[in-house]
Amino acid sequence: MDVRRRFLPASGDRVKTQKLNNNDTLNNSHAPSQTLLPLYLTNALFFGVFFSVAYFLLHRWRDKIRTATPLHAVTPTETAAIVSLVASAVYLLGFFGFASRASLDELSDEETILREDSRAPGPCPAALLDSPKKQNQIPLPLSTSVDKSMELSNPPPLKAVDEAAQAPAPSPISLSPEDKEVVEAVVSGSVPSYALESRLGDCGRAASIRREAVQRLTGRSLEGLPVQGFDYESILGQCCEMPIGFVQIPVGVAGPLLLDGKEYTVPMATTEGCLVASTNRGCKAIYVSGGASSVLLRDGMTRAPVVSLPSAQRAAQLKFFLEDPLNYDSLSVVFNKSSRFARLQSIQCAIAGKNLYMRFRCSTGDAMGMNMVSKGVQNVLDFLQTDFPDMDVIGISGNFCSDKKAAAVNWIEGRGKSVVCEAIIKEEVVNKVLKSSVEALVELNMLKNLTGSAVAGALGGFNAHASNIVSAIYIATGQDPAQNVESSHCITMMEAVNGGKDLHVSVTMPSIEVGTVGGGTQLASQSACLNLLGVKGASKECPGANSRLLATIVAGSVLAGELSLMSAIAAGQLVKSHMKYNRSNRDMSKILP
Repeated sequence: MDVRRRFLPASGDRVKTQKLNNNDTLNNSHAPSQTLLPLYLTNALFFGVFFSVAYFLLHRWRDKIRTATPLHAVTPTETAAIVSLVASAVYLLGFFGFASRASLDELSDEETILREDSRAPGPCPAALLDSPKKQNQIPLPLSTSVDKSMELSNPPPLKAVDEAAQAPAPSPISLSPEDKEVVEAVVSGSVPSYALESRLGDCGRAASIRREAVQRLTGRSLEGLPVQGFDYESILGQCCEMPIGFVQIPVGVAGPLLLDGKEYTVPMATTEGCLVASTNRGCKAIYVSGGASSVLLRDGMTRAPVVSLPSAQRAAQLKFFLEDPLNYDSLSVVFNKSSRFARLQSIQCAIAGKNLYMRFRCSTGDAMGMNMVSKGVQNVLDFLQTDFPDMDVIGISGNFCSDKKAAAVNWIEGRGKSVVCEAIIKEEVVNKVLKSSVEALVELNMLKNLTGSAVAGALGGFNAHASNIVSAIYIATGQDPAQNVESSHCITMMEAVNGGKDLHVSVTMPSIEVGTVGGGTQLASQSACLNLLGVKGASKECPGANSRLLATIVAGSVLAGELSLMSAIAAGQLVKSHMKYNRSNRDMSKILP
């Protein structure tokens, strides 16, 4: 949405704006001033040329077909018409904000995987702050001791509010005179904000200009939101539209996590104090107890369109058709044409009146697979129109999938990867590392995670804080954070074993939705975190192996986080640790009047 109101600066003078045309500041700011046609006349001219030439060529080609004249035999007049058609089309596409290098259509899954495999590995780009004070700071060496890393030094006290208000503000991002003119055009509404990338041809410059325009339009400062030091080309047309900067989230590591005989260092992007340290303690308890093991139960992404038919009987006929084993092979062939990785697994139907919900499940290789399964579903819907012409497709998604929502169908049937992870923690480890006891943990788990969640009417929330770990890993590795809703469905079980001496702990997570190709996984920082886990890109040996391994690592990390937090609660350490590491040590009494 283009905002066209003008912002009045503090001085009271109105911002002077001027309209820009395509041949002025955006494309040739250093050219001498010259008299040009008004923009609307230029557009009308190219529109007229485009449609008149297209009409002429269509008539000429129709006459050639009638007289059996080869189409490739063109006259000089037809050659000039074709050149005019192409030139006018290029102008019109450029004016309306479409860039040939940034397709609005999504890449196919095969193209995504090929691009991911061919991309040269690189380090995570550093996020550069605009403030010169940050650039002059010297990084401190990391402590090799876990205990020393938890000792936080007291920060210097804050200055008084009056002194802070009088302090000089850091200098804003410097813009060239040409960029300032573009900012004026965006503020006035003569240049749409969404078209800056395609018109300027420089994504970083477009972000800086858009940022300044937003500040002028809203009258609010964006100081503290960095804009420089990010590769905006990598998100163009696929990850984020109309960027004005990027948010910095620190990434910590927990581990090593000993899972299925292998060690993993787990990256976690979070701003919650104690989360990484707590997960790291759980990893230590699992490690010294011999490690954890995992089992992948299911692997299939779902999409459930909703269709409407004239009657409930007709809807039931379609339901029986889809569930008939004799029709499954033909439906699979149609579905699987969408991708070389998509393989239809099942179709589950539900009727509500004369409406039918069809829940398709399919394997998706190393991609999370939402786009892949959606394309396959569309193929099947087109195929069904032949036998059911009275079927009205209401929506490609009817919420029976169910995506980004807590739903019983995901808790029971699963979505994405369904994983169980377990470990046996020795008694001495529970006592010395976790500072608790087997009996206390078993009782707390029963009364909190099981009984307490049942009293609350929880849906898939029979755990202590699975979503904490899931969200942190998802953000670090480029997953869809919104899918934390169903991916955090988890039931934590604890039981005394070996004569009551040791603790058996497990997490069952039926809906872990992850991928190692596509989406945010291709960004440099997130790709580096995937590389740290050894699951970057697509698996060339076994399609889908990397995404399945990532799902088991998520479950193993959740197991470590559950184990540590439950122990802290049982030992009464939760409040103390959060007050020590998750609270500011600054004396607010010196700041408040």
